[in-house]
Amino acid sequence: MGIAIAGLTSDARVLSTYMRGEAMRSRMVFNRALPVQRIAASLGDKAQVNTQRYGRRPYGVGLLIAGFDEAGPHLYEVAPSGNYFDYYAISIGARSQSAKTYLEKYFEAFADTSLDELIVHGLRALRDTLQQDKELNATNCSIGFVGKDEKWTVVEGDGLQRFLDMLNADAPAAGGGDAAAADDTAPMETDA
Repeated sequence: MGIAIAGLTSDARVLSTYMRGEAMRSRMVFNRALPVQRIAASLGDKAQVNTQRYGRRPYGVGLLIAGFDEAGPHLYEVAPSGNYFDYYAISIGARSQSAKTYLEKYFEAFADTSLDELIVHGLRALRDTLQQDKELNATNCSIGFVGKDEKWTVVEGDGLQRFLDMLNADAPAAGGGDAAAADDTAPMETDA
């Protein structure tokens, strides 16, 4: 199980420490790994309490929790409000809407793709969120993945270059979106 954050890192540290404690408690008491849905629900409850109590502020961080358990793969978004949602693919943070649009467009194909192709899809979605003067490279991104019989793995730096080369081999320029999608759209009608 792993997390990605958008927001205040100090709040993320508090919540990740809480997650570690819950995971250790589950291992010690029940002798099994904590189900991903249970930790998402527990974090949601913890975050929601802060929205009700006097003198407490809501956590200023959104979390993506990726994990694999007996029920299969999971990706949860936990919001500062305490809401949590299960997704096939999602992005959070500043400028994430273009990544969400990309992921919504292609998510049905994800079940039949290899891990390398899934990573390239994730990088394409991430690249769509960049400002036009920025370029996706090994110093400004990292990849995390988990799966059946595979522990949480983070790829950074030089290990990431192989995936960036795959991305750059067949993809349009940053901020350009999907060129094929632009050709399929009908022209807008305007009033003269």
